[in-house]
Amino acid sequence: MSNAAPSHGTQDWLDQVVEPIIDPDRRIIDPHHHLWRPDGALPYGPNELAFDTASGHNVVATIFMECSSAYRTDGPLHLKPVGETEFVVESAEYLAAEVSSSPPIAAIVGHTDLADAAHLDEVLDAHVEASKGRFRGIRDALARATEPEAMMIPAANPEGKFENPAFIAGVKRLGERGLTYDTWHYHHQNHQMLSLAKSAPDTMMVLDHFGTPCGVGQYAGKRDEIFEQWKLDITALAACDNVVAKIGGLAMPDNGFGYHLAAAPPTSDEFVEAQGRYYLHTIEAFGPGRCMFESNFPVDRFSLSFPVLYNGLKKIAAQFSDAEQDEMFSGTAARIYSIEF
Repeated sequence: MSNAAPSHGTQDWLDQVVEPIIDPDRRIIDPHHHLWRPDGALPYGPNELAFDTASGHNVVATIFMECSSAYRTDGPLHLKPVGETEFVVESAEYLAAEVSSSPPIAAIVGHTDLADAAHLDEVLDAHVEASKGRFRGIRDALARATEPEAMMIPAANPEGKFENPAFIAGVKRLGERGLTYDTWHYHHQNHQMLSLAKSAPDTMMVLDHFGTPCGVGQYAGKRDEIFEQWKLDITALAACDNVVAKIGGLAMPDNGFGYHLAAAPPTSDEFVEAQGRYYLHTIEAFGPGRCMFESNFPVDRFSLSFPVLYNGLKKIAAQFSDAEQDEMFSGTAARIYSIEF
């Protein structure tokens, strides 16, 4: 018999922390998760998603977020991201037919190059058709790492993307079509999203992962300094009526909390102690009706399990009214992404 410690991020490692489920009847829409085929960036397909969402909390629906997964391998370059939507629909139909305990994948946020005016509507139409009623918007992220060699998931979007007139026009086109715009970026780019939100005020925009406060490389050891500027940035973004916030995704390795390197994952209390202030400030700035708790799985799964994560989120939310909690766990996501549940 081996006495070796469980490997980080594995189910055995996550299972070292098991907690009773808090508030098990609270309905949850998880507005941000990914999927990959077995040969994709992470081993996380529909069965893995079903395992997590059926692990105790009352998840009633989920929303897939683009992650450069399962792109078409042939055909026009601009239509290749539509393969991801096709893959997610295939996964959703599999879950509906074969895994009765799994909540539906109710909506899809896909990808395209929003600056490609010549093909934009063609690609959006293709996503709509492929989605079988699930397509809700686009994430064409702003994220550009200043020190990619220090990051587990370095992003390399073009510098100055947020002020490119063609890109801004593409974001505006989403609003004209009743579609949302999601962005993932780093904390030092929050001002870029602010500029973009003001440039396209009629497009509903979703801030992912708190603007990703970084904690590795040049940002290691500067958490409190970064937090003070981050608070100001979040307050400024909240002043834009066309911006809502996904609150989660703060347990990625690049956030620098180091959970993925510990002998055991954090408990929900440890998670709340370390991260609660980010949630509470964002909720204060945006209000519960413009916030939605997210899992960001499987990326945050490197750090803690789905049951422990949502226990922590419920502990953070406990100081709010039942109606406000319902907004953050399901209502805001249902409105922004047009989900009936």
